[in-house]
Formats: sequence, C-alpha cells, structure tokens
Amino acid sequence: MNQTLRALIVDDEALARSRLRTLLGDCKLPAALVEGEAANAAQAVELLRRQAYDLALLDIHMPGADGLTLAQTLRTLPHPPALVFVTAHAEHAVQAFELEAVDYLTKPVRLERLQQALQKAERLLRSRGDAPPDASEVLLIQERGRTERVPLAEVLYFKAELKYITVRTTAKTHILDGALSELEEKYGDRFLRIHRNALVARRAVRAIEKYEDPEEGEGWAVRLSGVEEMLTVSRRQLAAVREAIAAN
Repeated sequence: MNQTLRALIVDDEALARSRLRTLLGDCKLPAALVEGEAANAAQAVELLRRQAYDLALLDIHMPGADGLTLAQTLRTLPHPPALVFVTAHAEHAVQAFELEAVDYLTKPVRLERLQQALQKAERLLRSRGDAPPDASEVLLIQERGRTERVPLAEVLYFKAELKYITVRTTAKTHILDGALSELEEKYGDRFLRIHRNALVARRAVRAIEKYEDPEEGEGWAVRLSGVEEMLTVSRRQLAAVREAIAAN
C-alpha cells in the first residue's frame, strides 16, 4: 500500500525549502507531506516537541547549531524521524552516515534521488515498527470513464463547488460526487470545517492569516502544507481553526 511520510524540512534558505517542498510533492511510492518547516535547529526542535515526524530533511550549514548537531539531538527522541541530509557540501557525508542518516543528497537535488531517499526512510521506519499509518482508506473517484483510488491520507482539503466537490492532494485535483456534510460526518476526526464550503486536513494546517478583500473587507484564510492556495475561513469557524493550529 502507498504510504505518506510526514516530513519536516530544516534549511535556513526559504528558496531551498520551497524547492524541496515542490520536489516532495512530486514524489510517489512513498509520497511525502510536508507538515513542518524550520529555518534553524531551534525552530526544528520546537516543532518536534509539538508533533512527531516520520522524516527530517536537514541542511548542514545553518545559523546557530548546524544540521549535524541537530541530528544528534533527534537521535535522543523516543521515536526519532528518519534522517536525510540535503546540503550543498559533499564533505560531511561520512559524519552524516555515522549519525545513521538514511541518505545524503547534494544540491541541486534530483527528483529520482529524493524518491530513493524516501524509499530508504520508509524501509527504516518499517524495520523498527514506526511505519506511518497504512493509507488503506481510500476515496473511489470516477474520472474520465475510470475509477481512481485516492488515499485519504493524501487529501489536503475538500471544497464544495456547485454540484460537485473538489478533492485536492499535493499532486493533483480530483472531482467527487457527494455532499460535504457526509464527508465531515465520516472523517470529522481528520478534517476540520473552516467554511460552509470547505473541509481541510487537520494535519496539513500551517497558519491562519488576515487579508483585506476590496468588496467584503477584512477576512481570514488558512495556509496548508503542500499547496500555495489559501482557503477562506468563516468568522464562525475562526476559533476552531485557531485551536487546531495550536494543537498542531
């Protein structure tokens, strides 16, 4: 079965994080969902205190503690993430593997090498019994005369659009027949209502941001891991969304 690895990216360069996030979105078997980003080791440790990750992709040269030092800290966790170093410097590979990294990638990263690193990470997690949840629960979506199986673990949001529902994953958009209320009733433990027309994956919620609409005035929108698109949050759901972000 297809697995989705919960990934943490640690790199002090925003552009490097963005490129890696995009590449991860193109990976399959296993797939990876970026659930956290940090610009330094201190931010990474704070994120790891709040939730568990299957995979940590670490730069080495960063302000403050470097990636090698951070890796030593991660090894002390009860369930440490699999480590993949992503760096412009090839000379630290020996130290990285001494820290039991599953792979060492040099920038610019190629998609094929990144996919191989994810496969190594998944094998490690399985070997120690920390494999991510089996994505056996799927949505059966009829598209262009065929049935497609979309793992629920890959879905970032459901959005009602006229007579159908848009199902968004990191890699693709699908169209589903049905009612948003039925999806909320069935998957309410994993998806959060943010508006009368939208449910978002709780695990994917990154931030809530204020914006100014020329017609409707001040409003709020939620930012999700894995997509650039932001979704409007209704005033009624604002408190629930803030609680979900705090819980993450």
